[in-house]
Amino acid sequence: MKTKNLRTILFGAALIAIFSCVSIIPCSAKSTAVNKATDISITGAGSSFDNPLFSKMFAVYYDATKIQINYQSVGSGAGISQLTNKTIDFGASDAPMNSKQDSAAVAPVLHIPVTAGAVVISYNLPEVKQTLKFTPDIIANIFLGKITLWNDAAIAAANQGVKLPATPIVVAHRSDGSGTSAIFTSYLSKVSPEWQSKVGAGTAVNWPVGLGGKGNEGVSGLIKQTPGGIGYIELAYAIQNKIPYATVKNKAGKFIVPSIESVTAAANVTIPADGKVWMTDTDASNGYPIAGFSWVLLYKEQGYGNRSQEQATQLVKLLNWMIHEGQKYGANLYYAPLSKTAVTVGENLLKSTTFKGQPILK
Repeated sequence: MKTKNLRTILFGAALIAIFSCVSIIPCSAKSTAVNKATDISITGAGSSFDNPLFSKMFAVYYDATKIQINYQSVGSGAGISQLTNKTIDFGASDAPMNSKQDSAAVAPVLHIPVTAGAVVISYNLPEVKQTLKFTPDIIANIFLGKITLWNDAAIAAANQGVKLPATPIVVAHRSDGSGTSAIFTSYLSKVSPEWQSKVGAGTAVNWPVGLGGKGNEGVSGLIKQTPGGIGYIELAYAIQNKIPYATVKNKAGKFIVPSIESVTAAANVTIPADGKVWMTDTDASNGYPIAGFSWVLLYKEQGYGNRSQEQATQLVKLLNWMIHEGQKYGANLYYAPLSKTAVTVGENLLKSTTFKGQPILK
């Protein structure tokens, strides 16, 4: 085997290892040395949107505290389900829990905003070197199955001067309960009455067309390996996988590049005391329209099951660190830092956590 090919294989294997296991110690080496350092470990599951950021945050936090955080990137829907069943310490979701999910949880669940990010429209057209421009109608009609070829007149009109191939469009979407899907379908429901009436918004919808992939990882893989493929994924996955992504026309009529700056502009919204807010189809003139907050979810009352007060305290301390010191790790991974308003909302929510009725944060 040639040296260059061997290096490529080894590099690919390393990337797979990174995104397959988000524990802050190696997948194959959950050593007793770590267990001896502390009896406390924290488990979480949910959002794949957050996975790259959490990987970095939890590794840094472990180095500083020796608290092990094991996080599984299983999708927002599964994270909410596991939290509801009390099999994890915290969930993570890019969509706030709805009334049905709140009822299933029985006890109050807090939504702590931890970051904001962009959902990008990525595509696989190697012969097209220019960055494509998409309008809301183009995006809705592709995912409704009404635009089926890449040289469709609507795409050509928005991309004058670009030579578009007559390649069939292959849509990729999430197959699991997904906060990324919730952000994307929230946007489509706002910009397309037809989408709203036929499909609607949610973590899981009946997709009119396309192939399903599990997690942002799965959809990224489908796009990358499918000529003519198109799908929606979190910005970090597009950049890390070197998949092109489009600029999107916002409400102000500008074609916006998804970036930290354009997500920050979109995130300049009033945040209610419970932290639950959508930021899709922003009014901000420089805001990217397909963006959203992501939340860590935990029970307000932490004294349940066999949980100890120390376990509850360490969880709240971790989340407090994430919305403060941890924010500096987002920019290099293409996540927008929380605004001061969002941090204040998160602080107030964490101060409301209790253990057997007593405040955890003094």
